[in-house]
Amino acid sequence: MMYFKLNPEKKGKVAVAEMLENVGQVNAAPGGIASRIPGPTSGQTQKVLESMVSNESKQLDLDDFVEMTKKYAQGIVPSAPRNDSQVTAKDESPTPYNNAVEMLQYPLHTVMDVKEHLVDWASRAGVQWLSTVIPTQHVNALIFFFIISNLTVDLFAFVIPLLVFYLSFISMIICTLRVFQSSKTWENFRAFTSLLTRFEPGLDVEQAETNFGWNNLEPYFYFIISVFFVIFSFPVADKGWIPCSELSTVAIFFTAVSYKSLSPTAAMYARRAMVIEVASSLCCLTQFLPENMTGLRFLGHTFATLPLGKSVVLKLSLPCLLYVYLFYLFFSMAKMRGFRGTYCFLVPYLVCFMWCEFSVVLLQSSSPVGLIRTCVAYFLFLFALPVLAFGLAIMLLIQLFKWFLELELTKMIVTLVVCAIPVTLRLWTRFSMSILDVFRSLTHRGPVKLILLCISMVILLFSVYVYHAEGQKVYNSTLTWNQYSQACGPPAWEAKGMAQTQIFCGHLHGHRITWTGRFKHVRVAETENGAQSVINMLPVFMGDWLRCLYGETYPKCEPKNATVANLTAAHLAAGSASASLSLPILLRMQEEEELCQIKALAKHSCHVKRFDSYWFEVTVGMIRDGSLVADDPAKDIILMASHEFRQVLFNLNPGNMVEFSTKLEGRLGARAPAFELKAIHCLDCVSSLFTGGRQVKIERDWRRTTMRALKFAFDFFFSPFLSAKI
Repeated sequence: MMYFKLNPEKKGKVAVAEMLENVGQVNAAPGGIASRIPGPTSGQTQKVLESMVSNESKQLDLDDFVEMTKKYAQGIVPSAPRNDSQVTAKDESPTPYNNAVEMLQYPLHTVMDVKEHLVDWASRAGVQWLSTVIPTQHVNALIFFFIISNLTVDLFAFVIPLLVFYLSFISMIICTLRVFQSSKTWENFRAFTSLLTRFEPGLDVEQAETNFGWNNLEPYFYFIISVFFVIFSFPVADKGWIPCSELSTVAIFFTAVSYKSLSPTAAMYARRAMVIEVASSLCCLTQFLPENMTGLRFLGHTFATLPLGKSVVLKLSLPCLLYVYLFYLFFSMAKMRGFRGTYCFLVPYLVCFMWCEFSVVLLQSSSPVGLIRTCVAYFLFLFALPVLAFGLAIMLLIQLFKWFLELELTKMIVTLVVCAIPVTLRLWTRFSMSILDVFRSLTHRGPVKLILLCISMVILLFSVYVYHAEGQKVYNSTLTWNQYSQACGPPAWEAKGMAQTQIFCGHLHGHRITWTGRFKHVRVAETENGAQSVINMLPVFMGDWLRCLYGETYPKCEPKNATVANLTAAHLAAGSASASLSLPILLRMQEEEELCQIKALAKHSCHVKRFDSYWFEVTVGMIRDGSLVADDPAKDIILMASHEFRQVLFNLNPGNMVEFSTKLEGRLGARAPAFELKAIHCLDCVSSLFTGGRQVKIERDWRRTTMRALKFAFDFFFSPFLSAKI
């Protein structure tokens, strides 16, 4: 019926332009029942029909129109029309005559096009020439070795949570923008269903809307996955690198955006749920008010707690009651239309719910000064952008000048240039990138899928590491050193041979022991210096320049340094914690004294020794009856100590009694087995600034960190109704 309204002459095929000219006849209701059904306005009809036929061929017959109508009724909406210039470029190839006419009609555009082509050609030719001159493969190798040599567990623990958080937050924003964009498509779909009811009163509008909701669940699915990544990474990430005040205002803004994009069908439940959620969150935030505001703090007061097992606690409070009612509204949304409201109404509202909850979490981590700073910054950004831009430019120039004076700018430029050369050349020679295309592609599914895939791989690898990580352990095994020596030492070797002894002692693997012995000596087993490795691969003149740029020069070693050396020695001998000079200053003086002794023999004027990282081999002898056993190297134990034990080991003297902790693993039963040092304490050293405490290897408790993230995720979804405890 609608096709023949748009084609009153009953043609076999009708042009799209002619069909759109007859749109006005669609509103002429055929009378009877259809006339009593409210129809859309002519503007809505024009918009819907244009979107239906925009990407199809120019000639449409009845079957084509019916097929498009079926797709639209099933919730499969045609994509946005392409740019006219793109369509023309694809469908019609310009002739030389047309090009000549256009050049005469639009000379300015012709000159601009020629200029762009010349600039593009010159830039590509120049980049290709540079790529042949600059050894990009060597630069890539240098960057790779430098990065690998500086990767540590602490760096991963710092970078990975922040990386996951920011990527997930960006993914949330992209998905929310896609949801908001689909809300416009929802308006077109409702206009179309209203139009169809004029010709088919028996059309099941609810079923059509259900199909539409089911076919457009993809951005919601990606959004929920991104939320899980955000809430698991936020408690683990370093809050000093997360602008909670600024991000809280962003979360509040997207809460309003996602609420605006909700379907009007469930507006009653959505409005009520939004009010209850905001009220519950405000009641919880009253606990951050000053103590003297008793009346307001009472709104968030917890009256009683009821344990529900070992890990969950039920909190009885006003926010708890509001949250229970919020869950009831969720259930009411889900049970609409035979529980098809779960994906038609509840899932879209969860986007708004997640943003609101996340804004509350960010507000709890924000400071009043930060919120004031954020509000002022956004106000200036909106109403005083030129002044703000000028102020930022002045501040940037001042900062650049300071960096230049401190030589930090030179370091930054050198590092950025070296890292950017291979990347820029590769992108410029192989791809034609456009900033507008990059921003336009953010609304599509590609970036979101890529972000979520990268995060999933990082989380998977991190989970495997956490599963095998041991965390904080107690080294209190009852196995003594004497027992180990009898079972796995020289007596056992004489009885059954070293090979059988090693196989037998493999049963002792995993014992966490704390033994006491005599310190014999320490030596450097391995030295790691990524900066030195990179500099050694460069030419001499460039290596010397970078060594002075990134490293340090040797001290001047003037006569006054003798006084400094004597002062340092005096303080070290005194070993008093109440000395006028602090420990870092004393260490610096001691280091300068050592550098002055080696300066005359050094090959270069600068060094990069501050990037050194050492592994030490500590040899400890067994004690029997309070005295050192006869010097038998077969009974010694070698402890592999990391760089953090450096200062303690340097201040031990041969013969000192030390208490050490380690884990039995590796070559058990062999001569001089080597174990990793976990803790060491000198028992008979004179108390000093350097040896006055127990040195423990810093080990991150990954399992406890994971449990803290799980607790935060549980509280995010169920607090203040339920709370998890570790």
